[in-house]
Amino acid sequence: MAVNYKAVAKKNPLKQTEPAKYYAQAISTGDVSLRQLAKLITGNSTVKSADTMAVLEGLLEVIPQALADGKIVRLGDFGSFNLSISSDGVDSAEKLSSVSIRKTAVKFRPGKEFSNAISHLEFNKTT
Repeated sequence: MAVNYKAVAKKNPLKQTEPAKYYAQAISTGDVSLRQLAKLITGNSTVKSADTMAVLEGLLEVIPQALADGKIVRLGDFGSFNLSISSDGVDSAEKLSSVSIRKTAVKFRPGKEFSNAISHLEFNKTT
């Protein structure tokens, strides 16, 4: 399986007068829905699609709650999820409040098996 990519010109924001450099950017070929994912998993196992879908739907409920509770969600060799927040800087710890928080993000760290599965990809340059 090969990943298609294209060359994208990007300027250094700190050095606008310098010429742009070209960087590789992966090309998406579409989406896979939750239902499609369940069918793909079902095709590789003995579990029925409805059962797989129920587990995936369950993950959609419990993972955000665990993250909100301050937990790191570890899914074995698949990887882990944790919550990250960004805030404005303030002059002292006492002045820091929830109003200073600008955004939250979910970070995913692939596990060993997940990383190994994508470490041997091939790449095709497209125009």
